[in-house]
Amino acid sequence: MYENIPLINDQPIHNFELIVDGHRAFIDYQQRGDKYFLIHTEVPVDLEGHGVAMTLVEKTLTYIETNNGKIVPYCAYIKAFLKRHPEWERLVA
Repeated sequence: MYENIPLINDQPIHNFELIVDGHRAFIDYQQRGDKYFLIHTEVPVDLEGHGVAMTLVEKTLTYIETNNGKIVPYCAYIKAFLKRHPEWERLVA
């Protein structure tokens, strides 16, 4: 549904972002070496229930994998996502 919306890695503020219908959804992260510590996922109320968070996580994991990174999930949403999508466990540090 949101395939054509590019993922933005806003490195100065440590956010992976999607801009959907003028609203900003993001994952707050810290990076140390090849590890991305995924701290918090936030989706505006107007976008909740539309698959934005799932798309944001999938695009973020694809980006991290493409850049030979690993993840350390602190975010409850991302931990739940990994339980539902065990194929992504390969990225967990």
